[in-house]
Order: sequence, then C-alpha cells, then structure tokens
Amino acid sequence: MATIMMVIMIGLLLLGFPMMVPLIAGAVVGFVMMFDGFGQMGTFVQQMMAGIRPASLIAVPMFILAADIMTRGQSADRLINMVMAFIGHVKGGLAISTATSCTLFGAVSGSTQATVVAVGSPLRPKLLKAGYSDSFSLALIINSSDIAFLIPPSIGFIIYGVISETSIAELFIAGIGPGLMILFMFSIYCLIYARVNNLPTEEKSTWGQRGVAMREALWPLFFPVIIVGGIYGGIFSPTEAAAVCVLYAFLLEFVVFRSLKLPDIYRIAKSTGLITAVVFILVAVGTGFSWIISFAQIPQAILESVGIADMGPVGVMVTICIAFFVACMFVDPIVVILVLTPIFAPAIESTGLDPVLVGVLITLQVAIGSATPPFGCDIFTAIAIFKRPYWEVIRGTPPFIFMLVAAAGLLIAFPQIALFLRDMAFR
Repeated sequence: MATIMMVIMIGLLLLGFPMMVPLIAGAVVGFVMMFDGFGQMGTFVQQMMAGIRPASLIAVPMFILAADIMTRGQSADRLINMVMAFIGHVKGGLAISTATSCTLFGAVSGSTQATVVAVGSPLRPKLLKAGYSDSFSLALIINSSDIAFLIPPSIGFIIYGVISETSIAELFIAGIGPGLMILFMFSIYCLIYARVNNLPTEEKSTWGQRGVAMREALWPLFFPVIIVGGIYGGIFSPTEAAAVCVLYAFLLEFVVFRSLKLPDIYRIAKSTGLITAVVFILVAVGTGFSWIISFAQIPQAILESVGIADMGPVGVMVTICIAFFVACMFVDPIVVILVLTPIFAPAIESTGLDPVLVGVLITLQVAIGSATPPFGCDIFTAIAIFKRPYWEVIRGTPPFIFMLVAAAGLLIAFPQIALFLRDMAFR
C-alpha cells in the first residue's frame, strides 16, 4: 500500500499538480485500500478538520498578516538603514548587512518569503553595484532569509509544535541561539569573500547618521522585544503575541510612519487570506495523510527497515536530519513537517530526546532544504522576484549549504546552543 501511495504522489508531482493534490490522492487511495471503499470517508475528513482545529494555529495567519503589513511599509527599509549605518563600512560590510537585515526582519515577520522580498529587493542592486557576483548575492539573500525559520516568530516552529504537542514558547526561545550562530558563520564567510575578491567598502557613517538611523529603526526593533519579552515574561502566549504584533504593525505603518493608507488594507487582507488558505489546506491534508500512514503502521515499518531501533540518540538525530533535509529539497516544508514528524515520533520518544532540540534540528533542516536544489521553495521565490534563471540562482548556494549542515552538526554535538536560553527561561 505504501508503495502505491508513493507512486501516485510522485507521478502527480511530476505532472505539475499543486502539492495538496498528490497528498489528497495518496491519502484517499490508502484509505480506500484499508477500508475497502469510500463508506467511511467521513472519518478521513474529520481527521483533516482536526488538523486545523488547534487554537495555536491562529498565530499563523496573524504573523503572515503582520509580515505583509511590514513588507509593504517602511519597517524593512528602516532596519536595513540602521544595519548599514553601523557595519556597512567594514570589509564585506554590505554582505554582512544583508545577512543581518534578513535575521532582523525574520525576527519581525517569521516568514522566509517575506524576508526575501523585503530585504532582497533593495539590497541586491547595492550588492551588484559594489562588485558582488549575482550568484553570490542571490545565494546570500536566499539562505540568510532562511534564518527566519529559526528566529521567533517562526511558522515552522508553530506547525511542529502543534503536530508534536511541544511548547511553542520553548521552541521560539530555543531557536534564537542557532539562528545567531548561523548569522555569525555567514558573516565570517562574507568577510572572507570580500577580502579574496578585493571588494570595496561603503562610506563610513558618522555617529550622527548612526543616531538618526537607530532612532528611525527603534519602533520596528520593538517587534522581537514584544514577542520574546512578552512570552518570556509570561505576559501572553505565542498566539496572543501574534495578535499583538498585528496591532503593533498596523499602528506603526498606518499611524506612526503613515506609509500605508486605508485602501491598502484590502490588498493586504487579500494577500494574507490567500497565503493562509494555502497553508491551512496543506496542514489539513497533511494531517489526514499522517493519520492514514500511522493507522497503516507505515512509520513503524520504515523505522524498522533502517534499523533505527538499534540507534542511540545521536544516530536518531542524524537520521532525522538527513530525512528532513532530503524531503525539503523536493516538497513544501510544511508538508514535510506534517508527514515526517509522526513517523519519527516513536524513535524520539524511545531514545528520550528532548522534543524542543529535535524541533530546532527539524526546523533547521527545513530551512536548508528550502534553499537547496532541485526544488527548494525559496529558490523559486527568488526566481519569481528577481527574474533570474534557475542555474544562476543556485550556483552560489553550495558554501551556504555547507555552513548550514555544519551548524546542524554543531547542534547535535552541543545541544546547549539551542537549549541554553530555553533552560534559563523555562527551567
């Protein structure tokens, strides 16, 4: 049955159907084979609806809406100007500023696609003008935007937390350390790249200019303070933090900056509604598919075939990393989290692994796979936004992928990189 389901899914994917169609088709075929017909299809529909019932998922459209408001407003530009004012003059400063801006905007929006648009659009022309190759610039923007998967608020953490019943607040805090570590690794690479290619530096800003840039970016910088500080201080839950972010973004862009007008609300709401619909359809279908394969005991069969029962904690983590990394090279990250997390759940529980650490590792692999050929979703986002050919977009990615894989290795070897802040906040 598992083979037939996989053949149907792969065939429909190759024919160009949206991801939800192969998932539904594979799940329905599996259901019919298990229950000998469509008589109990209502049970499958109930499982799909159960997937989008958790209240924690309300945070997803809220963070998408907040990101959309800020992307169309001035928040991103103000953050970029502040970063450039402080580090733009050092060797490789423009590239380091791009990576830092992606991290900061990720802490504001939680969306990789929004980060690619908001940061990549203004900074890519500057990188090209400064002498950076287009392949390097595109790879830097794509991979730096994926830090948004780890820096709270992270939609990936929300989906994983709902599926695995892990504390989303703990996941948010645990993602900060790995995200900053990856930013540091990218910054070192940018410095080396600029020195090797003898690239020019930007003009050094005066302290007066830095003060102005800092003052203009002060309001957007309160976003991560609200999210992390509010959750850490026990003021509100992650879902409530998402609602507060929407209100703050609205007040900032419509009232304080006045960068948006009331007619813009319709376009923003429409865009958010479309993205949210896609996400929730994938969540519902992925939940139904996960229920089918769990009911058929396919996860147990797969884990037995790879001998995971004989592995220790490190072996299980390495296997999880490889599985999620490869899967996200071909399939939407949300679907991968929904489908693979239940498969590995028995092994995670039997080895006594911390589900928060596993969540950070899984989300990191999702980030890597999203920017990795052949079908990483962020690659096609960059192609659509920057109008560049596929091969040019992916040509500069190998060094960044290597650094991200190295970061995963460091997390496995030194779990406290992720768990240190979590333990301080919640233990």
